[in-house]
Amino acid sequence: MKNTVSLTVLAGVCLPLPALALGLRVADQDAAATARGNAFAATADNPSALYYNPAGISQLDGTQARANFYGIGLESTYTAPGPGGAQTKTKYKLHGIPDFYFTTALKSAPVTFGVGVFAPYGLGVEWPDSTAPFRATKGEMAYYSFTPVVSWKLHKTFSFAAGPTINYANTEFQQTVFPRGFPPPPFPALYQTRLRGEGTDVGFVAGAQWKPTAKHAFGLSYRSATAINFQGSLDAPDPTLTSRVSMPADARIKFPQHLIAGWSYRPTPAWNLEVNVDWTDWSRLKQVDVRSGGSTVSTLPFNWKNSFFYEFGVTRYFDKSWHASAGYIYSENSVPDATLNPIVPDSDRHIFSIGGGRNYQKWRWDLAYQLAYGPARTVTGNTYTLADTAGPGTGIPASANGTFEFLSHALALSVGYKF
Repeated sequence: MKNTVSLTVLAGVCLPLPALALGLRVADQDAAATARGNAFAATADNPSALYYNPAGISQLDGTQARANFYGIGLESTYTAPGPGGAQTKTKYKLHGIPDFYFTTALKSAPVTFGVGVFAPYGLGVEWPDSTAPFRATKGEMAYYSFTPVVSWKLHKTFSFAAGPTINYANTEFQQTVFPRGFPPPPFPALYQTRLRGEGTDVGFVAGAQWKPTAKHAFGLSYRSATAINFQGSLDAPDPTLTSRVSMPADARIKFPQHLIAGWSYRPTPAWNLEVNVDWTDWSRLKQVDVRSGGSTVSTLPFNWKNSFFYEFGVTRYFDKSWHASAGYIYSENSVPDATLNPIVPDSDRHIFSIGGGRNYQKWRWDLAYQLAYGPARTVTGNTYTLADTAGPGTGIPASANGTFEFLSHALALSVGYKF
């Protein structure tokens, strides 16, 4: 009975789905693409095409490798509702996300092989134990995809690619469940719940690229939905609030399919302008069942909604193989007010980027800076609850009603080599 009650306490709070905008996608997988506002599905002219549009690797000759590092520092601000509402900020966190891509083209056939290792979802958020009604909350997720791809150049103007994705994810969630009004705990972590889990799944990717003229190119990229069953353990306070219990726990999370369509226009060889529409099917994430001992102990509502990135990018090419880029993304919110969880304080975002780089005979490097800003989002009618009380037995549910703002700075560096 103690174990069931403790797991229900956790389940009634939330499940760890830490992220940036658009649910929990990480869309920045290469510095050259990031500098262009990720408007890259139609251009896709380096090995990172394995993420942005795998058909693009048919443009690459020989054998090439490319590594990318995306580093981001982010901060969310919460202001409680009402005049003079208390303000709380997440702990400023730096995250580093590496990616690697490798391609090789056959000389005997119009076929190119590639493999990519990247993190399409993840990052994390941590709220301090201060004035926020939802108390100390921390969530982190790492999601990695190993993606081998084959691309066929079916015509001199058209290529198609497909391949499986082998996915692994792990997550950790921690939250202070009980309030300041309770007697001091016998040890500091008594009132914290902590859930850890990991899991795997398999999906697939596909892409197409059509270049009817030297000035126009079109790209289409698809990533299938997946569902990972996170299996791990839960540590939580027992109902007497005097000790802790540990038990196995699992929860199955559905990750979305997404589709990207892009058009690149090159008015002259010195310019490349592109626009992309990037759709994510977050409507798959309606609820998550939390289980222990083979039984469902709680069902968590999410009811997320489909959302879009609208991406715009431009690159100017100079003498001696230098290039400079700029981009803008408008990212739609994926999380409705009613089920917003402070671990995913999603909102509409404006994302600006600049960057540049240079190509050499064998080497290529790119560097990009990105600024993301989420204007104030006021949440009302929120159903997220936590047993935040003034003392034992005087439960006053807390919610995430209030105003959220977001700001992040990121740098991306990519280095490529042609063998």
